[in-house]
Amino acid sequence: MSFRTFESASVGGGITHATVKSAALRRRADISFYVPPDVASGELPLVILLHGVYGSHWAWLYQGGAQQVLDRLIQEEKLPPLMLAMPSDGLWGDGSGYLRHREADHARWIVEEVPAAAAAVEPRCENAPRFICGLSMGGYGALRLGALHADKFAAISAHSSITDVAQMQGFVEETATQFDLADDQPLTVIDCLKANAEKLPRLRFDCGTEDVLIVPNRVLHHELEAAGIPHQYAEFSGGHTWDYWHAHLADTLRFFGAGL
Repeated sequence: MSFRTFESASVGGGITHATVKSAALRRRADISFYVPPDVASGELPLVILLHGVYGSHWAWLYQGGAQQVLDRLIQEEKLPPLMLAMPSDGLWGDGSGYLRHREADHARWIVEEVPAAAAAVEPRCENAPRFICGLSMGGYGALRLGALHADKFAAISAHSSITDVAQMQGFVEETATQFDLADDQPLTVIDCLKANAEKLPRLRFDCGTEDVLIVPNRVLHHELEAAGIPHQYAEFSGGHTWDYWHAHLADTLRFFGAGL
């Protein structure tokens, strides 16, 4: 895949910022990338990290410290090196939900164009295993898109996830009717996972016990158990905060690394 326009700049420390002309979104969009230092030759697995409402491509780097977590695990636990791709969600309203809207396909942006942009920055990730993770709205996007495109991802992880697009109403200013969706796929995570149960990649998710979304996450866990869908679920102390996500991104990266 090629982009009509592609601007990128390395800002040092393994971080690259890029702005691309997205055919899916019909406008420009931003992505941040991180490649750990001194990566040996060979394939470089790609982790797509999806942000929550109000955020953008810089959130996982500068609020979540994702690169610091990855570096620490590589140095202290011998985690295999991974490339991080941290896209904006398309910047619709307070949050697009990573859904297909009538005027912009936020789902295709993530599933097709973000990996292509990553390969343009670092060709070693092009044919390597691919993983998807997110927090809150990004957890919804990771679980849903990972299920709907199960053939494209080696594993899925999510933190503090919205599990139904209707729960967006607790976070965003826009009403449900303003979303103007053209998405013909199920809008609940459980329906997406059930519909693709026979081909799902490895799956995990977690939530803080003081998080406003703890009940939906517990419900999702019980629904998956009832449906016999293999998964890992964990609860930890903490709320809907960057402190929680910074701490537990390590669980996600360990989970992804264990499959390599």
